[in-house]
Amino acid sequence: MSGWGTYAAAWAVFLLTHAVPVRPPVKPWLVARLGRTGFAVAYSALSLGVLAWLFIAAARAPHLSVWPEPGGAHWIVLAGTGPAVLLLALTLGRPNPFSFGGTLSDRFTPDRPELIGLIRHPVLVALGIWAATHLVANGDLAHALTFAGFAVFSALGMALIDRRKQREIGLAKWQALRLRSRSAGPSLPPGAGLRLALGASGLIALVASHQWLSGVAIWARFLP
Repeated sequence: MSGWGTYAAAWAVFLLTHAVPVRPPVKPWLVARLGRTGFAVAYSALSLGVLAWLFIAAARAPHLSVWPEPGGAHWIVLAGTGPAVLLLALTLGRPNPFSFGGTLSDRFTPDRPELIGLIRHPVLVALGIWAATHLVANGDLAHALTFAGFAVFSALGMALIDRRKQREIGLAKWQALRLRSRSAGPSLPPGAGLRLALGASGLIALVASHQWLSGVAIWARFLP
């Protein structure tokens, strides 16, 4: 298969693996056999594997320049990736009835919604910010399509999840819960300091391992 053929196949598999396993009746069938934790672990591993394949395919696709890399591109990327990583650090694993993986459990308190009252889909928002800043810095066709695709995936994903949650919860209940959560105002989760420290450490690790992850070394660009 050619470079572009492999790239197209990777995108197709990426979209399929992010659509089929979470749709009824597929997800209930998988959860019944794997358990919720098993499903989450298996789905996360599958998603990461397909994502890695997509990046490898983009790197190996024929290089066609669409726009030149802007000056200070690494700082542009850091300006988006930093807040995205910290947003994930503050919201991952926290109760969220609005987005994927969240549940309407007793742990979610609409009068103290943390950041969920302000950002219903923190993972997708982080993905969108990360993709948009990487799009600016990567002007070859394969990577431009990749990051533009992630930005569109993020925006469409939020709209689709909102519609699905409205069906599951009921539109009136969803709207009331959203209004109450927004009215409460944002707050930080328990252990926010530790979460931010872990997020900052993760960001440093991402920069340091960027060459291993993407084939492009950027650590030295931040040094004087």
